[in-house]
Amino acid sequence: MCAKSKTIYVCKECGCQLPKWQGRCPDCGAWNSIEEELFSPQPAAKGLGGGRNTGPIPQVESLREVEADEGERYHSGLGEFDRVLGGGIVPGSVVLLSGDPGIGKSTLLLQICQTLGEHLRLLYISGEESARQIKLRANRLKVDSPNLFLCASTDIEYVLRVVKETAPQLLIVDSIQTMCLSSVTSSPGSVTQVRECTSLLTQMAKTTGIPTFIVGHVNKDGAIAGPKVLEHMVDTVLYFEGERSLSYRVLRAQKNRYGSTNEIGVFEMEGDGLREVPNPSMMLLSDRPEGVSGTCVVCLLEGTRPVLAEVQALVAKTNFGAPRRAATGFDYNRTVLLIAVLEKRGGFFFGNMDTYINVVGGLWIDEPAADLPIALALVSNLLDKPLGDDTAAFGEIGLSGEIRAVGQSLQRVSEAYRMGFRRFILPQQCLKSLDASQFPGAQLIGVRTIHQAIKAAAAPRG
Repeated sequence: MCAKSKTIYVCKECGCQLPKWQGRCPDCGAWNSIEEELFSPQPAAKGLGGGRNTGPIPQVESLREVEADEGERYHSGLGEFDRVLGGGIVPGSVVLLSGDPGIGKSTLLLQICQTLGEHLRLLYISGEESARQIKLRANRLKVDSPNLFLCASTDIEYVLRVVKETAPQLLIVDSIQTMCLSSVTSSPGSVTQVRECTSLLTQMAKTTGIPTFIVGHVNKDGAIAGPKVLEHMVDTVLYFEGERSLSYRVLRAQKNRYGSTNEIGVFEMEGDGLREVPNPSMMLLSDRPEGVSGTCVVCLLEGTRPVLAEVQALVAKTNFGAPRRAATGFDYNRTVLLIAVLEKRGGFFFGNMDTYINVVGGLWIDEPAADLPIALALVSNLLDKPLGDDTAAFGEIGLSGEIRAVGQSLQRVSEAYRMGFRRFILPQQCLKSLDASQFPGAQLIGVRTIHQAIKAAAAPRG
């Protein structure tokens, strides 16, 4: 006897199930995230525990008996992509790739098929495009691997059957929001469908050892569409970021069980696909103006890679009662905090000034090391005095106006020195880990307070 379907209400942000609609989710606190779905409970099977699972009991092994080869990874042919994954693709891993529409997710996955297809049998499942459409893109990207097989389907049960029959060594599902399970009555893309389909793909990947890439859409807030539990079910979550008006793209790991989550990969979108950018610092500083106030170069650290970025500040007299504060590529609240410190501890007045912060190149900075460069850029534009084209800075600013040390100072200075910078304003504590003899002709200026930093930036070259 079939169980009767019933209506439930599910939060699309966290997956919480409720008996009736509410304006605010009681679990995650999101507003207007509750959606109505039809739920068909599965009849319980008779047997041990009364559950649905009647398969064989999983084998229990001792930790010492489990074999694990840490060096077994597949290389995609794109060094930036392998860097973000932690050194390559791990067999049996499930990778969720997300990003805005048209950012290049499908292009990236199709490009890596060319190199992987030399040694592996690949299966590309498309729920959004036909095989002919994928072929046209492959021709543009010059992808013609004989080991790449295409299948256009949205039925997850049929997809799993095709995987079993063709026995691929790598699987790509584009996208998870188009997949559906016939036993679930809700529409494709709903919370239940996305969760159940991902669960089946994850179980298949772990039992067969087939690495699986899943493409996921994002909602209007920039988060992955579907419940947050979707990110907990996979091994790696990658975000493909970038402004659609710009040609540069940044691949960032939000979660990675097989590597660091701080690594980034930089690509440039061209007519024939994505091209790696092995030197992001040169790319971000390529069009930097000379002799202009309100600009400073910051030495960031993305994972193990030092990156130089340009931060710009504009201070102008406001025409309104309350001055405006705006930040692009930097946290707004942190911007307000730095302005308050400059007013209280530095003696600079911004009360009747609009202030704008911009990080060039579409990069987002969330590292405290950017505090000092942004503060120097604000003061530079307020006084209309350039800092110097060969000046770079890094350091965290406290509420008392002190300059706090940040890690990996040697890597930051070495990268900036390699790019031609010869004047560095950095925390006094960071000088202990630096040897000035390694940087001939460079001026390393250690500062303890925001007063000293501003004075050092305005001092004549010597």
